[in-house]
This record gives sequence, C-alpha cells and structure tokens, in this order.
Amino acid sequence: MLRMIMTTFFMVFIAELGDKTQLQTMLLATQCKSIWPVFIGASLALILSSFIGVCAGMFLTKYIPPHYLQRAAGLAFVVIGVLTLSGKF
Repeated sequence: MLRMIMTTFFMVFIAELGDKTQLQTMLLATQCKSIWPVFIGASLALILSSFIGVCAGMFLTKYIPPHYLQRAAGLAFVVIGVLTLSGKF
C-alpha cells in the first residue's frame, strides 16, 4: 500500500509541475495578501478532481478491462498532443 501511495504521489507531483494549473495558482497568489486562501482552494480542487478520477476509474473497471482503459488514455494523450501542436486545441 505504501508503495502505491508513493508511486501515485510522485506521478501526480511530477505531472503537475509547470502545468497550466500551477501557473494559474501562482498568478492567483500574486493577487492575494495571504497565500493560504489560494493554497487551500488549490489543494481542495486537486483533492476533488483526484477523487473524481479514482471513483471514475473504479466504476469503469467494473465494465471495461484496465488494459483497454490504459490504451484509450494513451490514445487520448496522443490525440490531444497532436491537436495542441497543430494549434487546434
């Protein structure tokens, strides 16, 4: 269990570094005298979005084998990457 916690932590931590969400959070922090409201709001948002992702994953794996979900997620990342590079996303 500890191994899964650490793996998840590092994957999410690395994925979130430098993304649009972190940049937006930094910009919000510049508009506030105290960083705590921004930190708490951003933390709660990440917790909620992670919770939704975990629940969706648990629900979907009841009906779709995990390897199909992994391939679909990989394909979605490739399609989004291509659309982003082409300026259509």
